[in-house]
Amino acid sequence: MNKVMKAGLAGLLVSTMLSGAALAETLRLSHNTGDTTTWQQGAEKFGELLSDKTGGAYDVRVFPNAQLAGGDQMRQAEMVGRGALDLVVTSAINVTPLVPEMAVFSLPYLYAGYDQVDATTQGAPAELLEEILRDKGIEVLAWGENGFREVTNNVRPIMSPDDMQGLNMRVAGPMYIDVMNALGANPQQMQWGETMTALQQGVVDGQENPIGAVIIPQQVYEVQKYLTTWHYSYDPIFLGVSTKRWDALDPETQAQMREAAEEAMAYQREITREGTAEGVAFLREQGMEVYEPSEAELQAFRDATQPAFDVWADKVGEDIVGAFRKAIDETGNGS
Repeated sequence: MNKVMKAGLAGLLVSTMLSGAALAETLRLSHNTGDTTTWQQGAEKFGELLSDKTGGAYDVRVFPNAQLAGGDQMRQAEMVGRGALDLVVTSAINVTPLVPEMAVFSLPYLYAGYDQVDATTQGAPAELLEEILRDKGIEVLAWGENGFREVTNNVRPIMSPDDMQGLNMRVAGPMYIDVMNALGANPQQMQWGETMTALQQGVVDGQENPIGAVIIPQQVYEVQKYLTTWHYSYDPIFLGVSTKRWDALDPETQAQMREAAEEAMAYQREITREGTAEGVAFLREQGMEVYEPSEAELQAFRDATQPAFDVWADKVGEDIVGAFRKAIDETGNGS
């Protein structure tokens, strides 16, 4: 009898576990980099935390390389906005076709360091963008990091704006087209999924991306010879959910989802910054020639990119740019 009872209890336990797994609701999360990046690690961490906090109620499936958007990284936010995707991890610059104001984060030489970045992305200025994105059907849950974008190429070391003349440069979004034009380069907007092949085949000479989040995990160093740490533009990422999905959740689940997102993006920022801090030495070990400009040399890049800054600051709007500059100034380190 005991054996029968034990067998029955075991069967009930298995049945309960299976039904619980079956009841887990699948959420699809799209991002536009590869599965070795900190974007992927942050997305996976979010899935783990959300499952833990909700008692296994949700199963987050992560799709890298913008697979669910046909490889089009610019479409992901729009798809989330209309409810065709549940969740997205994407960078601010990828959302500028939908929300031009998102370019504020990436204005050339707006930031001098992480403390200034955090004053905006983790403070009140970011809330201005969150309101705009909410109107587009996206609830921002938390901000992560792509990082300061550095320039690589296969032609020559970049030590001054003149060295950019004539280079065919892959760029991610419209603002960077204007920046590259200001520097005398030939910008080519291209999906990230196409970029590595384009670099290998010489279709483009170079690209610009953060070290810790992209250049190292995507092994850009295998197809590029020169890197300059010009820190010319910062690029945050955010984890967002469709407002259609969000509004259908009860307050407790909303709180659990936001908490999972904030913890996951804090983790993602941490590992991205760690990878960036160790990155230059690693890239040199891999055979890249790394040039670190002096302050005077950086000023020459600031001056050259000022026209692009002015154009995009006008598009973003004085209120938002002013809020960002105020937060940056209050860090006490200038801009």
